[in-house]
Amino acid sequence: MTTRRDFIKKTTTGTAAVTLGGLVLPQMGIANVLGANDQVNCAVIGVRGRAKAHVKAINAYPNAKIIYNCDVDDLIIEAHNTWCQNSIGYVPKVEKDFRKILEDKDVDAVFIATPEHWHAPMAIMAMQAGKHVYVEKPCSHNPHENDLLVAAQKKYNKKVQMGNQQRSAQTSRLAVKEIKEGIIGDVYKGEAYYSNNRGSIGRGKKTDIPNTLDWDLWQGPAPREAYRDNIHPYNWHWFRNWGTGEVHNNGTHEIDVCRWALGVDLPKTVTSFGGKYTYDDDWEFVDNQQLTFGFNDNKFITWNGHSRGIMKPERPGRGATIYGSKGIIELSRNFYKLYDLQGNLIKSELEESVSATLDTQGIGGLDVSHVANFLDAIRTDIELHSPIADASISTMLCHLGNMAQDAGETLKIDTATGKALNSEKAMQNWKREYEKDWEPKL
Repeated sequence: MTTRRDFIKKTTTGTAAVTLGGLVLPQMGIANVLGANDQVNCAVIGVRGRAKAHVKAINAYPNAKIIYNCDVDDLIIEAHNTWCQNSIGYVPKVEKDFRKILEDKDVDAVFIATPEHWHAPMAIMAMQAGKHVYVEKPCSHNPHENDLLVAAQKKYNKKVQMGNQQRSAQTSRLAVKEIKEGIIGDVYKGEAYYSNNRGSIGRGKKTDIPNTLDWDLWQGPAPREAYRDNIHPYNWHWFRNWGTGEVHNNGTHEIDVCRWALGVDLPKTVTSFGGKYTYDDDWEFVDNQQLTFGFNDNKFITWNGHSRGIMKPERPGRGATIYGSKGIIELSRNFYKLYDLQGNLIKSELEESVSATLDTQGIGGLDVSHVANFLDAIRTDIELHSPIADASISTMLCHLGNMAQDAGETLKIDTATGKALNSEKAMQNWKREYEKDWEPKL
């Protein structure tokens, strides 16, 4: 039986054509790894918020250049162009339709920071066009896309890294290494948390589509809905047609860190408690949630997510704590702290540069390291810190968290496939409905 771990192994492939969204691209073979001195030409797609971190990280890499900025909103592009001029000293070419970028053979790698419903379909199209891919978390909108994306990477043999940048934190990498060496004994629990105080998104009103926005291309693979004034450019996160809720938007990071530290893959069981408790608005997901994932060897991970209403007693805005039989490790994007069983601090390690934790851009040193690892892998074939075959497992945990919440019952999971064994209701969310002619296929 093939498992997700097997997808990490390298394979070779022939040629393929893209057929998605009415576009057919020429057949392309899999390109060789770039030479050590060659420049990686990059395109950044979706440039409002998180893309700023991508741009700065690419610009910090000596053998890479951004040759395209892409967004479906002219106002966002104009603001981003000004930001680029001020921040990196030049303005890349502008394209509104990303499919034209995929046709350009000069583009080696694409960076995807679009709304989440575009992540997997766009990444698959990019691989089919011969591009390497850096895709923001979550890497998929639903479990079906998750599996499809991993299969696409195996088929097209491109470098695909997910934007869970703490995988490139030197302090976290040290902690995981020392955990494997037994520094806190037998690890059994990972505790992830996120605390914010988001306001109401109100009740959206149908309005005319701004003449600066290509609303049809913005929706892409998602079934069509009328434009409303509280969706674009950020609140799509809280609508099921395009977003995946807070467990994906932020929980992915710390859940991934816990899974990494515990050395686990897919869980045996998933339980979710939570609800929408604060505002009477259009928000379609829970805004406070408690997840528990049960694994083999009696290990478990919890995620405590507070989207609206600050967590009390007050804690840092986000983090992960790893519990072992001989000690405890606290991890964030910026530090590693080791405690004994009595709670005494034994040692503390800090990242050389600080990364933001709660804003919508998250810019910091970890982006530079994570993007550099991706670009190094393209140029010299080193190992990715977060290859999509592994990163997709953390994304799957978050999907299972939403599925357990919606089903209202503890899910028993097939640890080879991730599918719920005991809930037809949960499995109704395995795959979404797609707009005609936009469903991704290999």
